[in-house]
Amino acid sequence: MKLNWIKSTLTIAAALSLATNLSAQRHGPAAAAEQAKQLIPHPELEATLFASEPMLVNPANMDIDAEGRVWVTEGVNYRLFKPWGKIQPEGDRIRILEDTDGDGKADVAKTFYQGNDVNAALGICVLGTKVIVSCSPKILVFTDENGDDKADGPPQVVFNGIGGVDHDHGAHAFVFGPDGKLYFNIGNDGRRLKTPDGKNFIVDKAGNEIDGRGKPYRQGLVFRCNLDMSGVETLGFNFRNNYEVTVDSFGTIWQSDNDDDGNKGVRINYVMEFGNYGYTDELTGRGWRTQRTNQEKDVPSRHWHQNDPGVIPNLIQTGQGSPTGIAIYEGKLLSSVFQGQMMHCDAGPRVVRAYPVKRSGAGYTGETVNMLTSKDPWYRPSDVCTAPDGSVLVADWHDGHVGGHHMTDHKKGQMTGRIYRLTPKGKSKAYKIAKNRTASSMLSSPNMSERYVAWQQLHKVGAKAEGTLLELWKSDDQRIRARALHLLARIKGAEKKYINLALKDNNPDIRITGIRIARERGLDMIPFVKKMVNDKDAGVRRACAIALRHNESPEAPALWTKLAQQHDGKDRWYLEALGLALDKQQDKFFGAWLDAVGSDWDTPAGRDIIWRSRSSKTSDLLVKILLNKKTKDEEKPRYIRALDFQSGPEKDAALIKLIGAGS
Repeated sequence: MKLNWIKSTLTIAAALSLATNLSAQRHGPAAAAEQAKQLIPHPELEATLFASEPMLVNPANMDIDAEGRVWVTEGVNYRLFKPWGKIQPEGDRIRILEDTDGDGKADVAKTFYQGNDVNAALGICVLGTKVIVSCSPKILVFTDENGDDKADGPPQVVFNGIGGVDHDHGAHAFVFGPDGKLYFNIGNDGRRLKTPDGKNFIVDKAGNEIDGRGKPYRQGLVFRCNLDMSGVETLGFNFRNNYEVTVDSFGTIWQSDNDDDGNKGVRINYVMEFGNYGYTDELTGRGWRTQRTNQEKDVPSRHWHQNDPGVIPNLIQTGQGSPTGIAIYEGKLLSSVFQGQMMHCDAGPRVVRAYPVKRSGAGYTGETVNMLTSKDPWYRPSDVCTAPDGSVLVADWHDGHVGGHHMTDHKKGQMTGRIYRLTPKGKSKAYKIAKNRTASSMLSSPNMSERYVAWQQLHKVGAKAEGTLLELWKSDDQRIRARALHLLARIKGAEKKYINLALKDNNPDIRITGIRIARERGLDMIPFVKKMVNDKDAGVRRACAIALRHNESPEAPALWTKLAQQHDGKDRWYLEALGLALDKQQDKFFGAWLDAVGSDWDTPAGRDIIWRSRSSKTSDLLVKILLNKKTKDEEKPRYIRALDFQSGPEKDAALIKLIGAGS
């Protein structure tokens, strides 16, 4: 017995010694440089080490400012409820990393702020002298007006009461949009958005309290607001853990979402404004495991209620994973496959991917292209950003475990953290920020923070910037044209002039941008929709349908009818846009369509519109479809499920009719 005890003790001691040695081998600049050799970039890219511990550890989120400096929120005090407790009593840090000699490696690291109010903060957005930090339960705004790279003082609380404290399903990063607004999201544990004192719910522009408990929103949420945090709009709901949101120069919104861990349902979404994204049942709030009529056959689709009317379709499903940071690459330095496309980190399978998308009807199709993987099992990409020179930086939390509220390294002095830089293969690795930049050149930048500075300068001078913006409008780059358009259409007195110019453009994304700007500017949408209602591009007509949502003009129902009559019976994206426009005006819009089509409603496209609608006339028409001998048995569950979303005495009468027909 004693010999066995000695043998066991020696085995444990050897294991502990090995673990200590492995930890030592993994820590420090030399180890980081060695492990960087295990990175596997896309064949057209090279990956180099930009920074490592002790400059930073556990990078939770990252942003790159207009000067090319990298700002990082650290997560040392991660999961305070775990046995390791608070590792750093003075609180976590916000770090600034700088490459002062332009060799592609950070050589200076500063602490901008340290405190327990930024423990494991999941979002940072640097906009000039303002730094927005997302750390549930609060959204904090720091300032540095004197430029000393230190916070001027305690942060201003701009939103409060957000759930997900010490949890990754809470508040996530803000990003600056081409419309001069801010976009951000919260995961499904965040649930709500309250005033700075935490006492009252924020009421959004639709008049709803931001409360993800089904009134009317559920689960994870996406928002847009003004730079001063006023005018909050809820842009999408019913996500699980939509970790970060990004927006391109046309104003199109993209994000990822995590499944219930291990169900191979991680997804990438185009966020169609005001849409329901189906994590739980829209009406009951029940989870995807609850049995329902017309249930999807595969778990990944079932997970997001993809067969239910009123659920926006997923763009791409990527299987099992732990999705984190996302950004749009709008630079020219990297090869064409990445230009204009999403870049996305997935810490679970240890990969940074691009998702090249193509327009398809009113929606998109997409594929996956790996940008950066690694043979190193501790590689855990947490965020991705574009620098002013067009190179891409990837933050690596660098840990042996992901998910389950765990981390392998939880001893101060042993923690690691890395940032890698992606550049074209065989090209210079120098990291140079252009000198003598103008507002025009900065608006053309691939870096969001740089574009913010330019946007502010050009918007401030108004009409004096018109000549500069018109030169940008002539660009061959459609994204630069869109950025110029956003500012041209904000010149006082010239709004309609430039919106109408956009609506005549040959590029459908520019026409869509024009419609979005008109709606955001609060203009009368009816004249614009009249011009575009028969546009040949389904995406433009999709934007028209969304523009009619909650529009009470007497002309709106007829315009919606014209849009509905162009549905081909195949395009789910287009159908859901039509459905979004019906909100709060079901009978007026749907009734106008019925009057227009008369007895010719029973077509594949007509059945689609009935399936998606929720008017007082819908239930009876659904029953007519179900009783029609031409309706195949395998089609019937779809229409039976649609009845679940109807209400009122008309539904009761229709169900009695259906039951009577079956007796």
